[in-house]
Amino acid sequence: MVISDSQKWLIVALIALSGWLVYLLAPVLTPFLISLLLSYLGDPLVDRLERLRLSRTVSVVIVFVGMLLFGFAAIVVVVPALQAQVTILLEHIPTAIDWVQQWLLPKMSAYLSTEEIPIDAAAIKEALLGHWAEVGSVARNLMGHIGRSGQLLAGWITYLLLIPVVTFYLLRDWDILVHNVHDLIPRSLEPTVVSLAREIDAVLAEFLRGQLTVMAALATMYVIGLWAVGLELAFIVGVLAGVVSFVPYLGVIVGVIVAGLAALVQFHDVIHIVGVVAVFGVGQLLEGMVLSPLLVGDRIGLHPVAVIFAVMAGGQLFGFIGVLLALPVAAVIVVLLRHSKTEYQKSEIYGSNPPSEIIVDGD
Repeated sequence: MVISDSQKWLIVALIALSGWLVYLLAPVLTPFLISLLLSYLGDPLVDRLERLRLSRTVSVVIVFVGMLLFGFAAIVVVVPALQAQVTILLEHIPTAIDWVQQWLLPKMSAYLSTEEIPIDAAAIKEALLGHWAEVGSVARNLMGHIGRSGQLLAGWITYLLLIPVVTFYLLRDWDILVHNVHDLIPRSLEPTVVSLAREIDAVLAEFLRGQLTVMAALATMYVIGLWAVGLELAFIVGVLAGVVSFVPYLGVIVGVIVAGLAALVQFHDVIHIVGVVAVFGVGQLLEGMVLSPLLVGDRIGLHPVAVIFAVMAGGQLFGFIGVLLALPVAAVIVVLLRHSKTEYQKSEIYGSNPPSEIIVDGD
């Protein structure tokens, strides 16, 4: 496929125009992008139900009701649990400061043969409590402003009502929309565009469908395991470790450090730290041997560094809309870069010799 210079400039102009429209319509696009994401995640389940000889409408209703129940359960169960865990965390901050001053620092000073570092525990406690009180005051003022502003409150209610409605219709007509977009592709570009679209879908599916499922499964296992150990902050630490587990080994490292410190402050012994390490060790083994091979497989996905950069860059440029668009845009860019590399290596500019292997010292 050969693209003329005019076509290249047209593509660049369309990309720039799309970015400008996203920037202008960001407040309006939020519920539609959330619905689009939910529909993308739910369409494979609808297709599976259709293969069981259920109609498209019935399949969509089943998946849609499941999503509603999951969202309701998250609001009813997860939010109060997180609130309770934050309360426990705030209650333990003074105890943790006292423990650091009275036990940890003397032990470290004795081990390193250095003078003990003085810490003004009272000042630290006062500063932390003051900041938390300030955060609470800001939250109360924000909620009061939302309550007084009828327009803002109406906007949030509209979003909450619009997302389920748009999600239902997108799920129902997903295959039709994909078919209509396919019909708009110029016939000369169809093979290349379809190939790239399938590769982009594979990249997104790995992260959004596969990796997010792995993250949820790991978070659940970590919460149950830490609860069995007796850790009071089991829920918030387990969820944190599960969320950051999309970066290889980061969830285990963060979980062991945070849960180990919490267990040491709570129990003041080693046996519970061993239990924490065992929980994350078992979770890591299950991820490598069962969860990732089963749910993700060997498909080519986004590099963890690319995921982190994409989310941060999207948030910096376009706010919350940028966060929603970060991964799809990153997947498109990665696939296009791979395609460009392949075309470049086939071109006369690159040459006929294959890429040389990199020799590492010691090999």
